Amino acid sequence: MSAPTDSDLWPDIQPDAARRLLRAGLDSFAERGYHATTTRDVATAAGMSPAALYVYFPSKAALLFEISRDGHQKTLGLVEQSLAHAGSTTDKMRYFVRIFVAWHARRHTIARVVQYELRSLPAKEYQVVRGLRRNIEAGVRALLGSGVEHGEFDVPDLHTAATVVLSLGVDVARWYSEKHPKTPEQLGDEYAELVLRMLRAG
Repeated sequence: MSAPTDSDLWPDIQPDAARRLLRAGLDSFAERGYHATTTRDVATAAGMSPAALYVYFPSKAALLFEISRDGHQKTLGLVEQSLAHAGSTTDKMRYFVRIFVAWHARRHTIARVVQYELRSLPAKEYQVVRGLRRNIEAGVRALLGSGVEHGEFDVPDLHTAATVVLSLGVDVARWYSEKHPKTPEQLGDEYAELVLRMLRAG
């Protein structure tokens, strides 16, 4: 599996120079950490002058916020897709875990930065991302609650179960790389079956 290109990661961001800065920021934050990365590091990695960064992003924090907001927004989209997916709640949960795990494997660098640098966001931007996280968690709880209501899942606490399901998928980003013998989709299939066993489905 080849690493995703800038246009794969941020297809809606224009122009290409802005995508290059996002990629440079992402790689720098992943390698050095947010606080150890300077705007000069980011601009140099993108092949630009330090002043060029401010044409597209007002600060290093704005760069991190865009990476984090976009990553969480895409994750929320996966939850919404799953809630609308056809079939039983078991089918919906299987679908969700498959695409959630595959996304975190395929976008493992983004996922790591998004998770590890969450507290580096300024207060206002953190609240925006925290709202997206609450919506993601609420969507997974809704899936679990539907499964319990229809007798498909046996879950004593929806909050705990949602945290476990999400944590399993997020953790893939910690260790996955393009050198792994299994594709993101293969891992998604395996994790989906493990999660359904854990939830005591069917």
